[in-house]
Amino acid sequence: MKLKLPPAFVARIAPLFLRGLGATWRFEATLPEGASDVLERRRAVVIALWHEELLPILWQHRGLGISAVVSVARDGQYLADAAGRMGYDLIRGSSRRGAAQALLGALRALEERRSVAFTPDGPIGPRRVAKAGAVAAAQRAGVPIVPIRADVARAWRFRSWDRFVLPKPFSRIRIRYGTPIDVGPGDEGLELGVRAMQEALNLLGEYP
Repeated sequence: MKLKLPPAFVARIAPLFLRGLGATWRFEATLPEGASDVLERRRAVVIALWHEELLPILWQHRGLGISAVVSVARDGQYLADAAGRMGYDLIRGSSRRGAAQALLGALRALEERRSVAFTPDGPIGPRRVAKAGAVAAAQRAGVPIVPIRADVARAWRFRSWDRFVLPKPFSRIRIRYGTPIDVGPGDEGLELGVRAMQEALNLLGEYP
């Protein structure tokens, strides 16, 4: 089923609806070696996830002291409101507007040993096509990238550019963590890092 509702719907009803709905979701996780740093907070990492799966992934990782990069555009404000209510520290900016501001904010958070979540295909796509912001932050801070996907058994999808996912009540959600990606130096390292992140997110989406 496709919904006509925009992402703003989620943020506006977040205080009651989202809490009630999220409490019914049933999560399980697949964690390769090294990816547990995200949950156990042993070190800061850059978290990469596709924009469409933002809601279940943010819900599962709330309360872990993670910062989230969100767009300064209107839709980004809606999602920022939802993320803020879940306890995330917000870093404003995107590849289209405020890119330098977002990078500086991300580096500051990483230096303070706080992981930072990026949606590398946001804020307006193309869907599942990675941009370089997350990789640049990881490269400059000297931290790995941990790609994350959410396999939602039952969900509504919005008629948005990313087909934004809203899990249905009592849906089973499998969170998949990729093996951490180390970014090499220079322009070559940046290019290879973007390619590796793109491939890792795509492979995590090939569910058995």
